[in-house]
Amino acid sequence: MLEAIQFSSFSEFIHMGGYGFKIWSVYGLFAIFIAANLLLPMRKRKQILREQKRRLTINDEISRNI
Repeated sequence: MLEAIQFSSFSEFIHMGGYGFKIWSVYGLFAIFIAANLLLPMRKRKQILREQKRRLTINDEISRNI
């Protein structure tokens, strides 16, 4: 099976028998999708934690002034 996957040059590997653009664009979109699914929730979590900390600070200041 591995014999069928061999390419004679790196250029041939990139070209993928005429389908290179389609194949590599799918890999690129997949990488963007994975990165977005990893980074966006972490960013949202930081935002939520900042907002909760700000609310706690405000509530502490209000309770001290009463």
